[in-house]
Amino acid sequence: MTQHAISPPPTPPAVRTIVIVVLLWTAISTLGALQTYSDNLRLGVDSHYPSLLVTWFVEYAVPLIVLSAGLSIALARWPGLIARPRNVFLLFVGLVLVFQPAQWTYMACLRGYLHIASLDDARRLLMKMLLVGWFSTTGTFAAILAVHYWRQARERELAWQRSQTDMLNLRLALEEQRMLALRAQFEPHFLFNALNAISALVREGDRTLALGGIGRLSDLLRYALSASVRNTATVADELQFVRDYLDLQRLRYGDRLQVRIEGDSALLHDADCPPLLLQPLIENALRHDLDCHDGPSDIRLSFVPDGAALTIRVTNPALAQASPNPGAGLGLANTRERLRLMHPTATLRTDLQDGRFVAEVRLPLERE
Repeated sequence: MTQHAISPPPTPPAVRTIVIVVLLWTAISTLGALQTYSDNLRLGVDSHYPSLLVTWFVEYAVPLIVLSAGLSIALARWPGLIARPRNVFLLFVGLVLVFQPAQWTYMACLRGYLHIASLDDARRLLMKMLLVGWFSTTGTFAAILAVHYWRQARERELAWQRSQTDMLNLRLALEEQRMLALRAQFEPHFLFNALNAISALVREGDRTLALGGIGRLSDLLRYALSASVRNTATVADELQFVRDYLDLQRLRYGDRLQVRIEGDSALLHDADCPPLLLQPLIENALRHDLDCHDGPSDIRLSFVPDGAALTIRVTNPALAQASPNPGAGLGLANTRERLRLMHPTATLRTDLQDGRFVAEVRLPLERE
């Protein structure tokens, strides 16, 4: 049977505060007693360090331990006590009127000053006590306030960081869901178009070409399925997928399908892009070229390195009646959105230039 270690319960904040305060004032008492012992040695006064340490701790440290711990616990529980400057002033006045006389009485009792025989003895005791504890009490009050303000600022900063982290995680989850939705929308679109190409061969009665098309379709689907579980692919892999896709389409269109590919180089193996990026661009070119006339196609696919980016251009002849704002179709809109989700600087721009429809993709090159 597996035994699990039982972790001790967490220390309450009040207990932790008291322990820290006691350790801090013990250290201060140790240094204070050491300073007094050193001064006595220099003046030739006989003294014992342990006795001085006990005196420092009992007379000076104990009241300030009570003040530090009590004030820290009170501010942690009721932070509104110092929410405004007026509250801070009133708290300090209360400290002067309550704690300071209590500290004086405590020290006078320890030193045996409370044996008062006359009014003159009381006056001398009051004057002596007025010179004791002001600096240490005021300094302790200021230090506790400074620590409390620092903790509040740190808590606000940590809360802000947590909120930013939560917001970022939420945005990432939403973007991932959008990416999955886009993929789910795109993949059936590609599958239906590929099946249409096979069905066209079947209708034409060419069994050999139809069987070859089914084999090529199997290869394409194998890549599409593997790509669907990845966030990125290399441009080189995408180009090979396009070549296989064109081979499938060539079974349907024959020699009419002409695609010129330029700029194929080793750089494409180092450039990342969303999976299934190039195929919808080529499919769009086929639809606006071969399906619009009877002659051969004039589709061009080029890859041009441009500094820290790779420019991919797919162009095809545009008819005179083509839309002045091309590229508004579902496939291109999805491609544009997938690029944006992959990298904020990745873009897809479509335009009509010199009688040609141009789809231009810019991908960042992450070089080591």
